[in-house]
Amino acid sequence: MAKPLKRANGTGSITKVSGRKRRNPYQVIITLGWDDQGKQIRKSLGYYATYDKATVALENYNENPYDITGGKATFSEVYEKWSLQKFTTISESNVNGIKAAYKRCSFLYGKKFKDIGIDDLQYVIDTADCNYPTLKKIKSLFSQLYGYAVPRKLTDRDYSEAINVEKFKDKNPNKRNRTAFTSDQIEKIRALDNTDVAQTVLMLIYSGMRIGEFLNLKKCDCHLDEQYIDVVAAKTDNGIRKVPIADKTLSYWQHFYSKPDGEYLVSMDGRDFSEDRGYTAYKDTYWAPLMETLEFGKRDIHETRHTCSTMLHEAEIYPAKIARILGHTGKTIAENVYTHLDIQELIEAINKI
Repeated sequence: MAKPLKRANGTGSITKVSGRKRRNPYQVIITLGWDDQGKQIRKSLGYYATYDKATVALENYNENPYDITGGKATFSEVYEKWSLQKFTTISESNVNGIKAAYKRCSFLYGKKFKDIGIDDLQYVIDTADCNYPTLKKIKSLFSQLYGYAVPRKLTDRDYSEAINVEKFKDKNPNKRNRTAFTSDQIEKIRALDNTDVAQTVLMLIYSGMRIGEFLNLKKCDCHLDEQYIDVVAAKTDNGIRKVPIADKTLSYWQHFYSKPDGEYLVSMDGRDFSEDRGYTAYKDTYWAPLMETLEFGKRDIHETRHTCSTMLHEAEIYPAKIARILGHTGKTIAENVYTHLDIQELIEAINKI
């Protein structure tokens, strides 16, 4: 038998097991993926009588990979395998949205995927205690996981379409009555603008950006000379937009841009907030203590965006311009096309508040 050729990294291997005489001495090892340290996750495909038979088995697997767990994969294991492929093809904001939906599914984590039924999926929806758009994202996650699992014979039926989220369409348990910051409160924040956290709050108020957009903003998307920001990842298509920078906050943006901490604009104490729990870290470490210092009580970070919207309306800014600044829904394709003149008009609009 000719000496076998060396296989490409990640395509598996064949070894002859030493020791006592075996009927099937050739073991086939396959690569299931890589861990966080870049090491291969390997598993035995089986034992074969000859090297040629082992080669055929390995080549067949590499040509059409299938699950070797025999239907024993749990919900979490299916999610992990699916996400390894999915997350490389979508934006960071979409990844975070999927991860948030997955966290609502803890009831299913340890269950064998093939044993999960309609009642299990519906229970997740019924007890999620979140709004209709979030429930739709959970159902979408179910659909995508079944789309991955059925062809790989991890289960034989797709129950995702039978899940009812429409009954929650008019319910929003997370709805809050948001209150805009008053002019006096804004001045109290401005009195502390020698601190990073106060500057970030004022940047949020005078840009109307969503907190997720703000914390994940990269320096390469900040055009400070032209006085605008490119939001390239957002919750909605309309959220992809150019946001004007108000004159009164330009120095704050320049301050954060000049920091040598990395590619993300917002960093404090040598760290940025781009990771999964970045929002929580910002809220707990910086936002909440500032609100307590100013004796504002427990204020919602999203009230900065509500404040911007309120001030723009009070300044009688044309509604279409407000929609452009805030990234509201309802814009046509033509309205999404920006010109240099548009940017100047938006800067003038934001400077009126």
